Amino acid sequence: MGARMLSETAYAKINLALHVRRRREDGYHELETLFAFVDDGDRLDAAPSDADRLTTVGEFAAKIENPFGNIVAKALLALPHGKGWNVALEKRLPVAAGLGGGSADAGAIFRMVEAAHGLPDDWRQRAARLGADVPACVLSTTCIGTGTGTDLDPVDSDLAGTPVLLVNPRIGVPTGPVFKAWDGIDRGRLPTGSVRAIALDGRNDLEAPAIAICPAVAEVLSALNVTDPFLARMSGSGATCFALYDGAAQMQAAADKLAETHPDWWQMRGKLR
Repeated sequence: MGARMLSETAYAKINLALHVRRRREDGYHELETLFAFVDDGDRLDAAPSDADRLTTVGEFAAKIENPFGNIVAKALLALPHGKGWNVALEKRLPVAAGLGGGSADAGAIFRMVEAAHGLPDDWRQRAARLGADVPACVLSTTCIGTGTGTDLDPVDSDLAGTPVLLVNPRIGVPTGPVFKAWDGIDRGRLPTGSVRAIALDGRNDLEAPAIAICPAVAEVLSALNVTDPFLARMSGSGATCFALYDGAAQMQAAADKLAETHPDWWQMRGKLR
């Protein structure tokens, strides 16, 4: 890496559709999901150092657990990258929000190591050990995830460039309780077709249990639906919801309106990658 600084965006992950099929013996769930990524997120910078160091800044930095137990530190431990890196993480995505924030940060570390040193052949297994969303977040491209979400099939997206608005009521929703509250009913497999068709015909099976735990999710969805997107849905296990629009002006107008009516809600504006 020499003395050069590396920079990456940890792109926000959304689940355009998330079908939960069954509970497994190991406590995980069999999923079928359509991952997509927004062109914005957390920001990471890294410079060579005599040891690994992690500093966090940004609106949601205080929400991060002990930096040395953090997933960024674990990602560094999982990969050869010289003596050490001094990593600065600007935490712009809310925590426990259904956006894969921590997984996206780890994914960004994997891409930085790839740029500086190359990745080991077994990088997918190393990524999966850090979390089910991490392999998808390393790629940060539209893909279908099966199994626990770690078996990935990249797909060409006819939604690339689509204006997207992310909204979170600033309430953290931990993943475990939402999965636990899922009613166990298999409502069927992920549809087939284009990415747009899968998204429109799909669903998020965790929406109902998340709303039971965090009723504000329903408020966010209602507020988004009024702005006439072609799709509004909760991402992951919540509480962040996204809305997709036909045009950037429509998305900006929706974002401005929500900023006025719900100034306490977090939002991010962008496009699908």
